Amino acid sequence: MTAMSLPMADQKPLSVASVEYVEATDFLLLEAELLDDLREREWLETMVSKDVVYQLPIRETVERARGRGFIEGTFHLNENYGSLSSKVARNETKYAWAEDPPSRLRHFVTNVRVRRHGDADKLAVRSNVLIYRTRQDHTVPQILAGERHDVLRREEDGLRLLERVVYLDLTVIGTHNLSLFF
Repeated sequence: MTAMSLPMADQKPLSVASVEYVEATDFLLLEAELLDDLREREWLETMVSKDVVYQLPIRETVERARGRGFIEGTFHLNENYGSLSSKVARNETKYAWAEDPPSRLRHFVTNVRVRRHGDADKLAVRSNVLIYRTRQDHTVPQILAGERHDVLRREEDGLRLLERVVYLDLTVIGTHNLSLFF
């Protein structure tokens, strides 16, 4: 999957009563809980595949005729397991000044749509995410909203995040850092 693809977008989403939908939704809700509780190491080691692709494309404001406004091949974040692991490790040290004390986060995940992927062991999942972030004693929260396009793969110990592309609704990200996980 590339940052511009819409996996299985022409396929009807599975019913909310399907086993796959329940599994995917349970995965997303547990993931949000771990990230909100700053249990980043647990999230990485139990929910993220070793060959993950994790991207946040850059958006620009364009006319409707020019597409959705994402610049092909350019990213605010273009991560793999190693770089995600480095971010987690850095947050665990006393040198993570940008996040010490840590931000207070809430991940609101909604409008979950699950489709069968071309591979039997994968699910294509689209969801909307709203991240509400407060820092120190600031009175104005930072709010990040967008749509996530995920591929979840069934591995030995359950579903894991294989691919995530986050399409933010913002063209200018008004936050002091991106040391959070979407």
